Amino acid sequence: MSSPSKRKDMDVMKLMMSDYAVEPVNDSINEINVEFHGPKESLYEGGVWKVRVELPDAYPYKSPSIGFLNRIFHPNVDELSGSVCLDVINQSWSPMFDLLNVFEVFLPQLLLYPNPSDPLNGDAASLMIKDKEQYEKKVKEYCELYAKKENINGNTLGDESDEDESNEDISDGRSESSEEDVAGNADP
Repeated sequence: MSSPSKRKDMDVMKLMMSDYAVEPVNDSINEINVEFHGPKESLYEGGVWKVRVELPDAYPYKSPSIGFLNRIFHPNVDELSGSVCLDVINQSWSPMFDLLNVFEVFLPQLLLYPNPSDPLNGDAASLMIKDKEQYEKKVKEYCELYAKKENINGNTLGDESDEDESNEDISDGRSESSEEDVAGNADP
């Protein structure tokens, strides 16, 4: 099994040597946090996210798990857990892909071309379909509140310090959104 292990080391090293800030979690390369910037000419431009990457023992034959640690408003990203719904990572992963592909191609494509017909965030998908202008406004509000470089370390999904007040500011006024937020905050 040294081949997958060497490949994992090589892919993480390649990512570290690129323009991405990479930080190992628990002194292991099996789990890393990567600083990801929203793609240019997108609604997410200027936003900075911390993305958790978990590499399974069988990587690259098994896909990595990818999740946003700070909030993002997107039809294919679960707002509360940060999980990503992306076919190329979840179902059609190939050992030909590497971590650099994830951050240079797959995630930028996800943000540039959301798919509201296969949502993880129903509110974002519905708003995108029904009121594109309001959707774009909410994406930008989330970027402003949750995706600034100076606060990505202290404003992640597990950190509830100031999210209650912030969520009220960006709520679309529907009670179901605030019920989801309360339910999400109650989880350990």
